[in-house]
Amino acid sequence: MIATMTPVAAVAAASAHSAVAPALIEATLRPSLTLVVIVAALVATGTSLLLDRSLVRVLLGLLLIGNGVAVLFMVVSGAAGAAPFVGSAAPSEMSDPLPQAMVLTAIVISLATIGFLLALAYRLWQISGTDDVPDDAEDARIQRLAEARETSETYDPSEVPTTTSDELAGEWPDGPDQRQPTGDQVVGGGRP
Repeated sequence: MIATMTPVAAVAAASAHSAVAPALIEATLRPSLTLVVIVAALVATGTSLLLDRSLVRVLLGLLLIGNGVAVLFMVVSGAAGAAPFVGSAAPSEMSDPLPQAMVLTAIVISLATIGFLLALAYRLWQISGTDDVPDDAEDARIQRLAEARETSETYDPSEVPTTTSDELAGEWPDGPDQRQPTGDQVVGGGRP
């Protein structure tokens, strides 16, 4: 439409559009304090619940954080306007559909995550009779071995490690084979 206008009319149309933009920005920059407090409360409570060992509380924490972020998207999207259908209203009076689409997507993703966590919590309750996540026995055993400076039964000191971990740094005296592999052996993973 601007391409068929005269230069003077195009400048007038552009300046009229630029006058609408600051009004839209001002409306977006004035969020409701109540909604901001609700967002902060939902995210803070959700984070507190997420750090618990109970899977039901973790589930509720994720739910509260997801809802808090959804409300935050709606607060940031600005004041409500007309439905964003072509021809139903002037573009300056329409709502921005992008935040609404992002919130709808976030709802679908959180629903899938909640379904997965519910299945995990139910299975854990069937097996152990509680929904508390237990300590991993293998991690506790490895930690005890590390504190005692011992190795596990499956460790073979004759194998060349393929990582640059503590064994390569020479911090762990792990047995009769104390040679340090060269860079070629570590990268290729082969034997000398």
